[in-house]
Amino acid sequence: MKTTIFRKPLSFIVCIVLITAMALTAIGCNDNKTPTAYGTITVKDGDTIGEGAIEFPLEIVDGEGNSVNVTVKTDKTTVGEALLDVKLIAGDVEQYGLYIKCVNGVTADYDVNGTYWAFYVDGEYAMSGVDTTDIVDGAKYSLRVEK
Repeated sequence: MKTTIFRKPLSFIVCIVLITAMALTAIGCNDNKTPTAYGTITVKDGDTIGEGAIEFPLEIVDGEGNSVNVTVKTDKTTVGEALLDVKLIAGDVEQYGLYIKCVNGVTADYDVNGTYWAFYVDGEYAMSGVDTTDIVDGAKYSLRVEK
């Protein structure tokens, strides 16, 4: 009989915790630059992020055309490794490599809204993925939401 007395309040508490967790997950990574479900950081124009001997410029352009320019410092050898290391990007590893879904707190997911994060090197659409592109001294990299 005593276990049924505690079952109702315990069930209620568990439900509240689950609803809260689902709500936080649903908020996720969005255009309002709130803390993200993907765990990415948000940066401001002119920020320098990371630590290391190698540095490179990165431009981030969201779906509304807002641009943020940052400097990334790293000891990694590829752009993707560096950006993942500083938690500026997040996504899923698929058969063709890293599919970036979130950058700087902004989600672009083709399956959800027909947009995606495009990767550019020196103003040209990259011929390789961010995770396989070596960091080259003097190169300028950018990630842009495209449709």
